[in-house]
Amino acid sequence: MTDERKTTLDQTTLDDVERRLARHDAYLEATYPGDDVARQPVHTVYVPAHRYAAGLARDWGVQARAAVDRHGADALVAAAGVRPDLREAVAAQVLRKLDAEPIEDLRIDLEDGYGAHPDAEEDAVTLATAAALRAELDQGVAPPFVGIRFKCLERPTRARGLRTLDLFLSALAGSGDLPAGLVVMLPKVTGVAQVEAMVTVCERIERGVGLPAGRLRFEVQVETPQSILDAAGTATVARMIQAGEGRVSGLHYGTYDYSASLGIAAAYQSMEHPAADLAKEVMQLAAAGTGVRLSDGSTNELPVGDDERVRAAWANHGRLVRRSLERGFYQGWDLHPAQLPSRFAATYAFYREGFEPAARRLHDYVHQVSGAVLDEPATAKALAWFLKRGLDCGALSGDEVAGAVGLGVDELVAMVARPAAQG
Repeated sequence: MTDERKTTLDQTTLDDVERRLARHDAYLEATYPGDDVARQPVHTVYVPAHRYAAGLARDWGVQARAAVDRHGADALVAAAGVRPDLREAVAAQVLRKLDAEPIEDLRIDLEDGYGAHPDAEEDAVTLATAAALRAELDQGVAPPFVGIRFKCLERPTRARGLRTLDLFLSALAGSGDLPAGLVVMLPKVTGVAQVEAMVTVCERIERGVGLPAGRLRFEVQVETPQSILDAAGTATVARMIQAGEGRVSGLHYGTYDYSASLGIAAAYQSMEHPAADLAKEVMQLAAAGTGVRLSDGSTNELPVGDDERVRAAWANHGRLVRRSLERGFYQGWDLHPAQLPSRFAATYAFYREGFEPAARRLHDYVHQVSGAVLDEPATAKALAWFLKRGLDCGALSGDEVAGAVGLGVDELVAMVARPAAQG
């Protein structure tokens, strides 16, 4: 039977459309490869290099646990805003986390936290840092993500920063394999040229120490106005991602340097200042679909002192952690051992509170169960992402996700990795 349906577009037209869009298709594939579905740490802990030694993560866990014992687990989860019916379970999870893996991502700081020292002294500290990290790696006790922040590529500190980076990576690579979770941070970036220079540096170090091409990646610390908006009015941070040629792994917001550079008074410098939100929204837009991860900054209000001050600091920290999570920033900075309990309490509460509704919606989508919510493929992917992140940080277990959704962990990961348009 002859198909009598009539169409206007002939094959010549369709071929012409394909030809016209071929370059754009290639651009999208190269520029927006999709999300990095590997585990992302929930925080980055910064410690000055001269205070780092093998066993530091364990020591921070002990100090964090002592803070909870001193001021009360009940007080912690209440201050962190955990829902009453979840407080006992979350408190138990936090204590287990502090015992087993108190630091997920450790950044050994040779920049602001370390300061300016004679070259010979910084050389010695850098080499000692590499040796201590190698000892932890050999013992299997290093955090899953670890690396250094070196001095920026502005003219006054450029040579010193690059020497430190070279010494650290050469020493670490010379003593064994680099850890899978190795991270290096490029701070105070002010322009695309610095990212391009960093790409060249990575290439030269890889060749020098015998690493595979592309092995070294780096984070960009967004803590200057120029990293958000350049003199021509373009979003510098978006251009920096592309200039990184696939080596930029993350964008980290620097709360206090960025705020100060805008002239914001010290009393009002905060992760939730409108200027901070604007910068982070630009970062979020620039990174979307590129596989580059985002991290919020830190609060300098530390949980130290008497019960009242500690609980107030826990409450503020927990609120800010929750605020970041709700806005799509799944990582932040912690500066003190006593911030770890409120970080994990707020994070676990976020995933535990959202687990049942997310699992139910994803179950209904996967199994085509009709209900009150009609989710699109992109939303289903976001639901799967939420559960995957909860699994990665230990807030959720594979068994409970499988039981509620009907998907194993591998199937969940595949759903997260799949383009949303494929459903």
